[in-house]
Amino acid sequence: MLYLNQIVLKLDLHHSIPLYSFPSDNIPVGFSIAFQHFSISPGPPSLDYSFYFLSLNTQYSGTGASEASTRFKLIGFRALSTFNCQPPSPIAAAAPSLYYCGRLRNCLILSESLGGPAKEEPIKVPLFKNMMEKSLSFAADSPPLSVIAVAKIGGIFVKLDSNLPSGSTPFLQLTCGSKLHGTTVLLRYLGREAAIPNFYRQNALEAGQVDEWLEYASIFSHGSEFESGCAYVDEYLLLRTFLVGSSLSVADIAIWAGLAGAGQRWESIRKSKKYQNLVRWFNSIAAEYNVVLNELTAEYVGKKGLGKSSMIKPKEREQRVNQSTSVNRESDEKGKVSTRSTSEIELPHAKIGEVWLRFAPEPSGYLHIGHSKAALLNQYFAQRYQGHMIIRFDDTNPSKESNEFVENLLKDIDTLGITYEKVTYTSDYFPQLMEMAERLIRQRKAYVDDTPREQMQKERMDGIESKCRNNSPEKNLELWKEMIAGTERGLKCCLRGKLNMQDPNKSLRDPVYYRCNPVPHHRIGSKYKIYPTYDFACPFVDAIEGITHALRSSEYHDRNAQYYRILEDMELRKVHIYEFSRLNMVYTLLSKRKLLWFVENGKVDGWDDPRFPTVQGIVRRGLKIEALVQFILEQGASKNLNLMEWDKLWTINKKIIDPVCPRHTAVVVEQRVMLTLMDGPEKPFVRIIPRHKKYEGAGSKATTYTKRIWIDHADAVCVSQGEEITLMDWGNAVVKEILKDQDGNVTELIGVLHLEGSVKTTKLKLTWLPVIDELVNLSLFEFDYLITKKKLEEGEDFVDVLNPWTKKETAALGDSNMRNLKRGDIIQLERKGYFSSVALISTTMAAPIVYAEYSYEIEKAGQNLRELISSKNYDWYNNGWLVFENKQPRRDPNFLKLFPNNYSKQVFI
Repeated sequence: MLYLNQIVLKLDLHHSIPLYSFPSDNIPVGFSIAFQHFSISPGPPSLDYSFYFLSLNTQYSGTGASEASTRFKLIGFRALSTFNCQPPSPIAAAAPSLYYCGRLRNCLILSESLGGPAKEEPIKVPLFKNMMEKSLSFAADSPPLSVIAVAKIGGIFVKLDSNLPSGSTPFLQLTCGSKLHGTTVLLRYLGREAAIPNFYRQNALEAGQVDEWLEYASIFSHGSEFESGCAYVDEYLLLRTFLVGSSLSVADIAIWAGLAGAGQRWESIRKSKKYQNLVRWFNSIAAEYNVVLNELTAEYVGKKGLGKSSMIKPKEREQRVNQSTSVNRESDEKGKVSTRSTSEIELPHAKIGEVWLRFAPEPSGYLHIGHSKAALLNQYFAQRYQGHMIIRFDDTNPSKESNEFVENLLKDIDTLGITYEKVTYTSDYFPQLMEMAERLIRQRKAYVDDTPREQMQKERMDGIESKCRNNSPEKNLELWKEMIAGTERGLKCCLRGKLNMQDPNKSLRDPVYYRCNPVPHHRIGSKYKIYPTYDFACPFVDAIEGITHALRSSEYHDRNAQYYRILEDMELRKVHIYEFSRLNMVYTLLSKRKLLWFVENGKVDGWDDPRFPTVQGIVRRGLKIEALVQFILEQGASKNLNLMEWDKLWTINKKIIDPVCPRHTAVVVEQRVMLTLMDGPEKPFVRIIPRHKKYEGAGSKATTYTKRIWIDHADAVCVSQGEEITLMDWGNAVVKEILKDQDGNVTELIGVLHLEGSVKTTKLKLTWLPVIDELVNLSLFEFDYLITKKKLEEGEDFVDVLNPWTKKETAALGDSNMRNLKRGDIIQLERKGYFSSVALISTTMAAPIVYAEYSYEIEKAGQNLRELISSKNYDWYNNGWLVFENKQPRRDPNFLKLFPNNYSKQVFI
């Protein structure tokens, strides 16, 4: 009999990983409330895959397949989930027939072979967004926008039917015949079903708070109460990032949809400055889920509100969709524009379980954000189709490649969480490639050409055949041997394919297959003097390794015909090419040749420099990998070229780190100003306060309160005599006197505490540090783009647009708690931004030095900063410093007035 005797659940809840283990027939009573039954099923009705894994520790006895039926319970999932489990030996062999419907993150299957030692095997298990098809019916004039949005964001497939009569209540019908009616009921159901962790919250209190917001959302459908609802939510969000808890919930989507459904009325409010907290919250959600939400609003919301989109002309609606997002746009057969997420894009000719993909970087640099898109899309499709993925290094140019790049590319691939079956090298196939080249020579499909390179390029452009094109196979083989030997004559030759010199597609005009290169190869030394080109090696190795789909960026579009023609001449199996758009970022170079120039010329500190778009660079700058993955997958596999803004990526990153990263305080050393509190404590005292007011997991910190405190000079110049200010984490104080030097610079403030004062009445909320010896010396690094132009034009030299000011170091003092930071810790220096700790250096000073790198902080007020600076005839701006041509930088405090009072400075990165 087959039985399960132990259940192990390993569930990644972002910040903690609880692990439970107990016999299945002795489940603790305290857990049983959260359990649901799992049972045997013949298999899944539909396939829709994601990147999730199941974690079980199992033992089996007996071999009878008919005795495999059993029922058991598992921790923490409300949805009914089904498995089809046959007697495995080991369980990995049954992976293709093991199906799961539910939500598990970062899990691993632990299996034990019959009669053998236990072993750990990662098994990819397809996740179905739902095993049961759902159909949402509603009236066309009143679509339940919140329900549709929750389903799409939550990864739940729902069939939409808008044929109900006007005024009908929306309902959800399942294939089992059950129906659920009403928007609130549907939101509660879908919130529990969603693939997003804790979307309906993780405890009864927060779930109850979500229910309250779901009920409250209906206020936005009543015209007379719309503004009062806005005012209420705006005040509620004053100190909050999300409505409930520290992450997105179904409550946020419900309120967001209520506002968006008001159409032009909400847009007018959104453009005003009336409800800044509400608009900030609304915009952050709109930015994070722009593809889905823009599509929904374009489809269902017109200028007059929800259900009025039919009044929008089709052409106008199409323009709205196109303008709202630059990704995932494709033309269907009828010429209409559709916006689809990555999960809805199909691979042509793909069959479940038979898809083979490869990610094939050239080891001539580190992995950058553009490569990341290719790697993640390959993994996505491999997992979606229960397929296979390999890593192949295209190491055909020894002049550029090294083992350093191989090692760091593998490191970066692991950092991205890419799973693959094996690593191969094109150089593994050099003998077969040479045999294929010789065969093509004998078949008159290739020839050796000694035409000088410049002349050859001109002849290809003009469609002129080479004088060597019609040489006999014997003559070509003679020269081929000269190439292999690396003789003086052979070094002047190359091997070209004999395709079509008159073809309008110039990639088919006899491309080069082999070149001589006497430089030793980083893996195989000096064995070869000739190396295949990418154009020749790639289709051959793809076919030999069994690749079914080759994902290539659209920049190779003109070479697709060449790829297929070479396969045809080689008489190898066809490989399907699937194109996606190259990821281009503003003010960013992604060419490895150009990035290498910065490294070799000392413009950066290496491939992991925080100013570089490499994975190691942006991670060092403070980017979380989950933010990068989300950003890449939101772009999808669209074929449209797009130029992406960095602030989109950093906004996603902020939403991940802001709810959890600890808060600390720093004061810039230069011109720091002492504030003496006349009635302050004569003897310093210490309070223990949270490092994050909304997240207990961040721990606590010790804050010292003294009579004399330091504040930033930028804050001091904004204070007026007699003004009441708020000292953060202490209370209010009144500035009685402002002392200045002979040049008019503020040198000291004198004031008194007014702790009974209201924080809401003060204009300035200032950070401060006590005047004590235990403060930590900091070096804060802030970075700008490496070039000053958003996008280089064709033929434009990047050297002409280099940014002369890309790195600024600022000496600062940090609170004493920062001495405990570790490398890689991300913190928020309050009112300064997010920083990543990169080094802790012991010195002879009273305190160590913490080097931190600026990661991200940009508000709406700074988005048009470059245009603003340009209008003022300033050449460059960073952190309040104005740089004029041929002049020394100087501080301009007037620019600080552009930003909210709770920010002392603003950095455009």
